[in-house]
Amino acid sequence: QVQLVESGGGLVQAGGSLRLSCAASGSIFRINTMGWYRQAPGKQRELVATITRGGVTNYSNFVKGRFTISRDNANNTVYLQMNSLRPEDTAVYYCYNRPAWGDDDWGQGTQVTVSS
Repeated sequence: QVQLVESGGGLVQAGGSLRLSCAASGSIFRINTMGWYRQAPGKQRELVATITRGGVTNYSNFVKGRFTISRDNANNTVYLQMNSLRPEDTAVYYCYNRPAWGDDDWGQGTQVTVSS
């Protein structure tokens, strides 16, 4: 199993920026495609962005042009740079790892709150 620990969440005004980090440890041979989901109160968890080990990225339409996902394979860390934040971006952001086999690994989540 891979342990994932997120950091970098917080309170920011609309238009501001935050950078989330997710550090992976444990069975690092399972680290494969990583990414971020988010869940707002009363809503389903939704995909934000993913990145493969080779650096191929994928974004949901609602963050394209504003968020950037990146990773440091040497340090087993994935990042989410969030710019031009909006109140509707308020959610708990979860890091995940999708191994080549077996179940996905999930972090505990970090709260992002954007005030208007």
